[in-house]
Amino acid sequence: MTQDLRVPWDEDPGDLYEHAPCGYLTTLPDGTIVKVNETFLAWTGYDRNALVGRRRFRDLLSPGDKIYYETHYAPMLSMRDDVQEFAFELVRADGRRLPILVNSVLGRDPAGLPRAVRTMVFNATERRGYERELLAARHAAEGSEQRVRALQQVVADLAAAATAVEVAEAVVSAPAAAFEAAGAQVWLLDLDREQLVPLAGTDTEDAVRDDIPLASSRPVAQVARRGDLHVIGSVEEAEKHFPELAVTMRRTGFHTVVLLPLTAGFPGESIGADVLGVLSFGFTDKRELTDSELRVVRLLGHQAGQALDRARLYDDARRREERATFLAETTRVLDEESRLMPRARRLIERLVPDVAEWAAVRLQIGPAGLLADAGGPAPDADRLAERVALVAANGKAELTDGGTDPDCAVLPLTAGGRVLGTLALRMAPGRRTATAEAAFLGDLADRAGLALENARLYEQERAVARTLQRSLLAHDLPTDPRFAVETHYQAAALDMEVGGDWFDAFLITPDKLAVVVGDVVGRGIDAATTMGQLRSAIRALASAEAGPARLLERLDRFVDRVESARMATVAYAEVDLTTSEMTYACAGHLPPLLAEPGGAPRYLFDGRSGALGSRAGRRQRLEHRTHLAAGSRLLLYTDGLIERRNRRIDAGFEMLARAYASRRDAPLPGLTAGLAHSLVGREHVDDVCLLCLAIGTEERLERAIGADPIQIALLRKDMRGWLASHGIDEDTTQAVLLACSEAVANAIEHGYRNDPFGIVDVTAVVSAEAIEVRITDRGDWRVPQGDEVRGRGLRLIHQTMDEVTFDRTDGTTVTMRRARPEGR
Repeated sequence: MTQDLRVPWDEDPGDLYEHAPCGYLTTLPDGTIVKVNETFLAWTGYDRNALVGRRRFRDLLSPGDKIYYETHYAPMLSMRDDVQEFAFELVRADGRRLPILVNSVLGRDPAGLPRAVRTMVFNATERRGYERELLAARHAAEGSEQRVRALQQVVADLAAAATAVEVAEAVVSAPAAAFEAAGAQVWLLDLDREQLVPLAGTDTEDAVRDDIPLASSRPVAQVARRGDLHVIGSVEEAEKHFPELAVTMRRTGFHTVVLLPLTAGFPGESIGADVLGVLSFGFTDKRELTDSELRVVRLLGHQAGQALDRARLYDDARRREERATFLAETTRVLDEESRLMPRARRLIERLVPDVAEWAAVRLQIGPAGLLADAGGPAPDADRLAERVALVAANGKAELTDGGTDPDCAVLPLTAGGRVLGTLALRMAPGRRTATAEAAFLGDLADRAGLALENARLYEQERAVARTLQRSLLAHDLPTDPRFAVETHYQAAALDMEVGGDWFDAFLITPDKLAVVVGDVVGRGIDAATTMGQLRSAIRALASAEAGPARLLERLDRFVDRVESARMATVAYAEVDLTTSEMTYACAGHLPPLLAEPGGAPRYLFDGRSGALGSRAGRRQRLEHRTHLAAGSRLLLYTDGLIERRNRRIDAGFEMLARAYASRRDAPLPGLTAGLAHSLVGREHVDDVCLLCLAIGTEERLERAIGADPIQIALLRKDMRGWLASHGIDEDTTQAVLLACSEAVANAIEHGYRNDPFGIVDVTAVVSAEAIEVRITDRGDWRVPQGDEVRGRGLRLIHQTMDEVTFDRTDGTTVTMRRARPEGR
């Protein structure tokens, strides 16, 4: 049996009562206080004499708690004889309030009648503070839940919104649901016109209906330019910084305004984000948004921006589809007419009024030219004539005008590199500007130009397209006695578009040569432009220390910023000219083909990895090193040379290896063209691009150039490098180049006067004593009587060369010989 522990001092029951850790009260059934302890008196500040027999317990409560005492506490105590943890506010002697919890017991006499009420009072100050904190947290959670629900609803509505207007209508209601805002409005950023356009608002009466220039000082424009959230906390702040907004705030009764950019970037990032619009909303009272509310606001801006971006992409896709359909239908309609002017009139009928309210086609045909126009009103005649003349002269589109017709565009109609005329039009009111439709109008002008060119010029137009492709390819290939480079590009025969196949060769250092062949996905001007960017990037990134693998890794980072270059393939090699060591790497490209003296050609399958920017597999690039024996020839090529839909690629590899082996001892000039002719012919569906690198110098120069004066400059450069590789002095080189240029110019001007597709063959041989050059053409040489130009050319040839002979058996062959200084 356990016994109670005894404390080492005597407990005084009276002291325990008076100084208990809670207040004690004894009251009569009517609540009159008859006994109270010191703890209660200390908490309340009352004197015992002021309470005992003079005050009732409910007299000490706050007004509201007195009612609660009468309606809840007293009835429950009477029914149950005890109550637990009733919360009251007790009014102290100094008037301050003390939160308390009350436990009471009703004592009864033997007859069951109420005799006294014993009450324990607990100080609930700290508990009340906890309750307030919990209540505040609950309110915050409820507010957060409300905002999340509102945001979820907005996200759901945005997912179904297909247009910018639908997005704006879904977003404009979000501030009221999430933050109890009084009004909201959405602006869309129109980059074409550089202005903000109001799309939707909750208050149609107070909504701003005018467009806002992007360069404006108004806060909406500033937020659109800066791309970050801005909160204007009061009318006074607005008066200080934005007087116009202060007027609007007074009119609408707003005291706080939030301006939120709608961005399509990543959540939480404002730098570099693409601003698509602005959401503004206001509060009728001064409102200071919490950090959590600001996060929700920014998230709302991001979600709305993403939806606007999707709507824009959808709109762009729909517009591109409509434009593509329009262009295709226009091409078909124009092809139905074979005569020039009916085609021009058909073009105008297609444009007015579907695209423009006025359009005119002017063709530089005949002394007065040809004109077809429709619609109206026409632009200012003098100003239009100036712009037409400018475009006809430089071949560049004029999409904007600072004069009286700001949306009047003039585009060149070109075919085969020649300006046939101009297309002038003024966009219909309410449509996109000519600048915004630049790509479409450029494509339309290109198609119209081709359609307006007659069938007689078709082959010539295709030749111009090939010339354009060659101009985008490398034309400044290096020359050196230690190597020679031969290239060939052949455009697809089934269309006239330029492509993305390309080659290049350049010296990284005087003793390190780089050669590359690549293929960009797609066709057309975009593919050719991307090809030019990749070619320039490779030249910029190549260095003596990097190597092929490191260069390809840098190109991966480059194509992350140039989306059109993604999935391009590249075969890249660096040759050390002092050691003949070659290091190469292939990014998704077909393997190089190496032919060494005395051996069969073999493919180099090492150093392979995925296409540029493919993000597939490992990001580290591989390279491989091999030695090139003297006399080796390395062939780089694109897939158009060997890939066919109706055969396995292995068969293409075998055919190329056999054809390459059969030309092992052939002169380097014409080697790549011969391979292309034997493997793909002329009727091929893909571009073909080849580069052949020979280690050593070719002894005999053989070239076949088209009857185009532009080719003379290329021939001069080619021949200059060849002569330099044989150690020919500068005076002799200049003499041979001058004579060769004059002879080729005569062949083009007189031999092929009526045949722009003629070929001039040039052969040059260097011996220990002299340089011999042979120029051959197969033209008719109908020279007008008294042609002094031809006479001057022949005199220059005779003056610069030691021996000159002519053979006109089949066309004309000019053989020229100049002795070397050491042989004179």
